[in-house]
Amino acid sequence: MKLETKIGISTTDKIFVHGYDLTEDLIGEITLADMAYLGAAHRKPSAAESKMLNACMVAICEHGYTPSSLSARLTYLGAPEAVQAAVAAGLLGAGSVYLGAMEYVAQMLQEGIENYCEDADAARIASRVIGEREEKKLSIPGFGHPVHRPVDPRTPKLFSLAEELGFYGLHCQVMNEIHQQFCEKKGKKITLNVASAIGSVMSDMGLHYSVIKSFAVAARAVGLIGHIVEEIESGRKHCAAQKLYDYVEENTVYLHHQKPEKE
Repeated sequence: MKLETKIGISTTDKIFVHGYDLTEDLIGEITLADMAYLGAAHRKPSAAESKMLNACMVAICEHGYTPSSLSARLTYLGAPEAVQAAVAAGLLGAGSVYLGAMEYVAQMLQEGIENYCEDADAARIASRVIGEREEKKLSIPGFGHPVHRPVDPRTPKLFSLAEELGFYGLHCQVMNEIHQQFCEKKGKKITLNVASAIGSVMSDMGLHYSVIKSFAVAARAVGLIGHIVEEIESGRKHCAAQKLYDYVEENTVYLHHQKPEKE
């Protein structure tokens, strides 16, 4: 049995990654986000692609105290010798509520445009996507935020940058039409969150929806470094994880269960 890969190979004095000489073509020449793009697209990004991708990843790299960062901090409290465990713990919650929503946005848009490709008009495609999801009793991803109401400040920034760099295509147009029509149906302004922007922009960059969450996970891994460093700098007795643990210990009410009566 032989294994095959196009990703990388090493010789005594050379390392090749996706066909590029690592030391001559990549180190000092491209960013970490560019390396992620290289892995997904099998080529280095253009200047515009690099700027757009880096912007998307920076937008979701850090968001303060979140379930992700709290998980990382608490895990580090219990296993300071295994920093990789803390980072991994912070990434395990990347699902339908946190980080994963951008994948579902991209899937909704990519499949919707493919299914209704005869409708070149973004408004008609949006209407059919909404109608189909209502019929199937499926929620529409990319809406709502516990803090940012009625506007997630990251969303207009990313869409504006996408227009500037030439990545505001049909996916972005359909997403904004869905937002407008959905708000009209509900009779109120509902937040179009950053997941909607990233899912639609990355779709217009030509990335398949199945890999989009991978970029989100990579970005959040970078953000978790700051949370772990803050725990280290605060010291074990005064770090946020220890305070959380102490709070739960001091404020949990233990409910005594009565023993069942003997029959």
